[in-house]
Amino acid sequence: MTEMQQKLIEILQLGGPVVAILIAASIATLALVIYKLWQYKAAGVGRHIELSMAIDAWDRQDHMAARSHLNKSRSYLVPVIAMALSGDDRTLSDRVDAEAEARFARLEQGLNVLDSVSQLAPLLGLFGTVLGMIEAFQTLQGAGNAVDPSLLAGGIWVALMTTAAGLAVAMPTSLILTWFEARVNRERIFANRALRTIFAPGHAGDTAQTNKASTTALAHGA
Repeated sequence: MTEMQQKLIEILQLGGPVVAILIAASIATLALVIYKLWQYKAAGVGRHIELSMAIDAWDRQDHMAARSHLNKSRSYLVPVIAMALSGDDRTLSDRVDAEAEARFARLEQGLNVLDSVSQLAPLLGLFGTVLGMIEAFQTLQGAGNAVDPSLLAGGIWVALMTTAAGLAVAMPTSLILTWFEARVNRERIFANRALRTIFAPGHAGDTAQTNKASTTALAHGA
């Protein structure tokens, strides 16, 4: 542990305050990612087997089976679906949609922080590189005629370390953010389909039967 601390101190001394800020941002980002993973697991994001069965049963006009499956579900969408099943009033649709969006907003909390880190970390690393290059050239200028190429090389690799640190923070953060956004998008699609099915149950089957009857009538007419 002492050796790791020493290496960390050396990195901070070489990279300066920019690397320190990037390390702090990476720690905060990791903590946020762990929290979001726990939140998604606790909310049952992506686990809608019983809820899907409830929607299918409602679509078949089997209301008792629908409510039975709904009571077994542990999804965060259960209160929303229960509200939608509470009545046939079509004006309830807007209220239910608003409740669903409120739950999606809770799932999306913190994602703007990940987005900011993924965008600002490379810029911060580049800023550190520019500062390091300025310092390296100032050192060369101070050396006068006794210019040592190793001074420039050393200053450049130290300066570039901040860019590498910024990219190392930004790339995984961007990937994780994309994954979280994809999960929320799938949840929104699932909820929209479920609510539309509840407020218009059995319409798909009725449409299919109507089309079949129309085709049969045309065939007989021909």
